[in-house]
Amino acid sequence: MSPLANLPFAKMNGLGNEIVVLDLRGLAIAVSDAEARAIGRGAGLLFDQLMVLHDSRTPGTDAFVRIYNIDGTEAGACGNGTRCVAWWLMRHDARKELVVETIAGLLECRRMGAWMFSVDMGKPRLGWNEIPLRDAVRDTSRVALPDGPADPAFRTFSAVNMGNPHAVFFVDDDVELHGLGEVGHSVETNPIFPQKANITLARVAARDHIVMKVWERGTGLTQACGTAACAVAVAAARNNLADRKVRVTLPGGDLFIDWRADDHVIKTGPVELEFEGRLDPALFEGVAA
Repeated sequence: MSPLANLPFAKMNGLGNEIVVLDLRGLAIAVSDAEARAIGRGAGLLFDQLMVLHDSRTPGTDAFVRIYNIDGTEAGACGNGTRCVAWWLMRHDARKELVVETIAGLLECRRMGAWMFSVDMGKPRLGWNEIPLRDAVRDTSRVALPDGPADPAFRTFSAVNMGNPHAVFFVDDDVELHGLGEVGHSVETNPIFPQKANITLARVAARDHIVMKVWERGTGLTQACGTAACAVAVAAARNNLADRKVRVTLPGGDLFIDWRADDHVIKTGPVELEFEGRLDPALFEGVAA
């Protein structure tokens, strides 16, 4: 039987971005990709990201967090999930700040209210080899997509890495008009993205307001994606389409992004606890740990 059987979890969301928090601190347990997929088959547990907490690796941090997509692949960062982790870690004390570690780096979190948190997502990586892209390009703020969909909306993108690779396509009309759900997978897996990419359609409504829709790498269409919101804000500022401090509207609600003068991107938004429970042992029958 999987050592994950009967362990407690929290089902949460950040703007509708479905999150499961699994706290394995103090336990010498790792989650396999098959086990991550199995958890997502639990009643009410279909997640966009599974946030697995392990003991700290770096002094001064509160936990090391591994992040899984619903297909079992691992993500480098998840802004909405990190806010949920911050709530979980601070739920029983009066702390206002903490630091968690991911494979993408250290993330500083701050409590802004009972259910509102800010996360310092760090500095965007903008070099073609940092994102990464297959081809060396001088300016990643405007990159031609080879062999993309027929829709001209997907002709040119702005590339940003916010812990995960992102491709942002700006449109002048409604983001719902371009069939992201139908073409998202083909764009995500375009050979120009050697590690695949999160795909976003974005419309700049005003200098301080952007509307977006996102296809998450390894997951599909989601109600919200914190790293995508950060990538959109950075891409819009780089192309002089918006200011560096913006409200980003996703299907699940609003996030507030501030690309500060020190190059750090600060994301602020709410979290919600849906329910808590224990992992059903039946989920892991025949699943390799």
